[in-house]
Amino acid sequence: MSHVGVPRGAARKRRSLALLTTGVLTLPVLAGCSSGKEEATTSIVPQDVAPAARTQVADGGTVNWAIDAMPATLNAFQADADSATGRITGALLPTLFPLDAKGRPQLNPDYLESAKVVENEPRQVVLYRLNQQAVWSDGREIGAPDFVAQWRALSGKDSAFWTARNAGYERIEKIERGADDLEVKVTFAKPYADWRSLFSPLYPKQVTGSPDAFNDGARSTIKATAGPFRLRDVDKESGSVTLARNPRWWGSPAKLDSLVFKAVKPQDRAEALTEGKIDVADIDPAAAHRITQAARDAGNSGPPAHGPGSGTTPAAALRSWALAHGSDEDAAAEAQSARDEQARAAKAYATEQNDLRGYVVRKSLEPAYTQLALNGETGPLADDRVRRAVARALDRQQLVDTVLKPLGLPATPLGSHLALAGQPGYKDSSGALGGQDTKEAQALLADAGWTQEGALKKTDGAKAGSEGEKQTDKKAESDKKAEEKKAAEDKKAADEKAAENKADEADKVDKKDDAAGREPAKDDGLYIVGDDNKPGEAEGAVTRVIAPAPAAAVQSVALLRQAGRLGETGTSEGAPARVTAQDRQPGGAAGAYAPVGTAAPAQAPDAARGPLGKNGKPLSLRFVLPSGPGSESLRSVGDKIAAMLDTIGIRTEITKVSDESYFRDHVASGDYDLALYSWPATAYPATDDRPIFAKPVPATDGSLLVEQNYTRVGSDHIDQLFDQAAGELDEGAATKLMKQADARIWAAAGSIPLYQRPQLVATDKKLVNVGAFGFGVPHYQDIGFKKPQAAGAPAAPRK
Repeated sequence: MSHVGVPRGAARKRRSLALLTTGVLTLPVLAGCSSGKEEATTSIVPQDVAPAARTQVADGGTVNWAIDAMPATLNAFQADADSATGRITGALLPTLFPLDAKGRPQLNPDYLESAKVVENEPRQVVLYRLNQQAVWSDGREIGAPDFVAQWRALSGKDSAFWTARNAGYERIEKIERGADDLEVKVTFAKPYADWRSLFSPLYPKQVTGSPDAFNDGARSTIKATAGPFRLRDVDKESGSVTLARNPRWWGSPAKLDSLVFKAVKPQDRAEALTEGKIDVADIDPAAAHRITQAARDAGNSGPPAHGPGSGTTPAAALRSWALAHGSDEDAAAEAQSARDEQARAAKAYATEQNDLRGYVVRKSLEPAYTQLALNGETGPLADDRVRRAVARALDRQQLVDTVLKPLGLPATPLGSHLALAGQPGYKDSSGALGGQDTKEAQALLADAGWTQEGALKKTDGAKAGSEGEKQTDKKAESDKKAEEKKAAEDKKAADEKAAENKADEADKVDKKDDAAGREPAKDDGLYIVGDDNKPGEAEGAVTRVIAPAPAAAVQSVALLRQAGRLGETGTSEGAPARVTAQDRQPGGAAGAYAPVGTAAPAQAPDAARGPLGKNGKPLSLRFVLPSGPGSESLRSVGDKIAAMLDTIGIRTEITKVSDESYFRDHVASGDYDLALYSWPATAYPATDDRPIFAKPVPATDGSLLVEQNYTRVGSDHIDQLFDQAAGELDEGAATKLMKQADARIWAAAGSIPLYQRPQLVATDKKLVNVGAFGFGVPHYQDIGFKKPQAAGAPAAPRK
């Protein structure tokens, strides 16, 4: 709840919110660009959903499920679809290959009898055999016409359809009926490894058959559905979407009579739980702690040992009583009023805690990761050496411990941009960049020209002179810049050659990787915006974010949705809060006075002995963070990062901005140096992660097309690896290509994965088959209230 993230939404077709790419590929000669931690040695944190057999679940009842806000659309393929869209459509529409608890796509027997590649040459052909009982809620059979209509709407060939993204659909050549009405034959013009990602969710042809129906018709309703529930009502005034059991559902019938999704802001959920308004809700650590405390206090006769007034010492209580009963009438009245107010607050808190005893916290790790983004478009971070220095200064384990340890969740730094621990294909490739090393970080900064001497302003000791003297100064400065530019170009050429050599060495770690992949182009190298003469460098050039995936504004909502921080923040956009890392240090702000004889603060043994600079300009980075309630953990991580950077001489200016503008006005627009936000995991990295790490492309008008690569740096070779993997039908070979790409992404240090996000869900104690799903998806038909134990039945034996 406390992490800003970019949701994939209901369908990865729009891969949006949240991350990044890289800089110059100078791979350290380490243990083969890998820490050696393969998928065999990693484990996945299990789901926490109170599993129960259907025979143990009562029939009937209603569950109220909290969502952040009413969905703007029920069309999962539109740019403004969000997590609420995905949650609701998941109960209404077919998902052909839902993910299991390990993040692997599995054939859904409710809709498919089989689905497989039946031909590879001359074209890839996939044959779907549908469940003969599968029908839409209007009674029509699900069939080839629905597949054809969705393909035409999402192929990108007809601009009248306002689609968010067409990944995969543009590779289809044709769709036709198979041997009978139950078979759908899909022929691809180009091989597509992630074919299982297509047609999920599958909409009826009434929605995808025409631009009007697609663009407008499915925003607030869906004419026909095919899930365990059907859409009963969308009430914008009350902020609720009601689903009812689908009488035409051919699978196991839904246990619940109805499922109601209610819009409840994250900061209001603790109150909504105490009032009994919701039964299931994603919550933040503070709310989880209160529920845990309430369960711990069950059976205690006295007031809670926490909450309002719990910290009052006996001495303070006696002093308060004395004041309230003293001879000074004014003081007595004031003291008594304070005592009464505290008593009311304590009573209300005790009542709330009693109400929270009906809930339990389910916890796992969310299929999303939080990372530090480094904007390589301009400024110091356009230099890959500075980015790598930032990365080498970080103690990632300490950052992970800050977030996950207090929650009792496994605290292990994430080692991949393209898979999470426990997923097939996960490999810790962080060794391609290297671990925390202060001396190495300082050496990288020195090599980039950032030194303590460079922080000193240079003066020539002369007074302002004639215009001729000024022209002479300008010429000298111009000559100096020309020399520096030539030196930088020479240095860059040398670095690129060294990077390519080292990257090739890294690729040799697994000879099969090279066999599976294509050699990089001769001119392969990371494109760092601003360090060459490409279009877009001129003053006033604009950066254009391609958002066929949810538009920036929608990504902002989704990001904050996952962070659980939508709502009023009280922070003015015009006056963001700023504080430098140095001002947070124990010694106080630089230049502060101290009494004569006060000992100087102790210097950390590995700390830099002063700020670094170049040509009199200090090395300072702008660290943008959200300011809203619920993002305390994120800000705590930001503070620790700033302190770590301070030890190598990098100053940080933390800018806290309102939640509403954090992503839209800062991350997506590139108005930051450092930022923390999240990307969701995927079973299809070749498709879904491609736009996040794609090399920015200069447009003819001088703007920059960045897709979802918000760090504005990319690599030709990384793009090639993604493209090869997307067309590689051998799953093993495709996985190896993705591991190669991840090692290069790590080495470039544009995005530093930190940790998998915690997932905390409050549920009614009586509910089963619902909670923290982790990688998996809900089986909506199995969710319900556990049957009461029969009278006289023996209690479960104690272990």
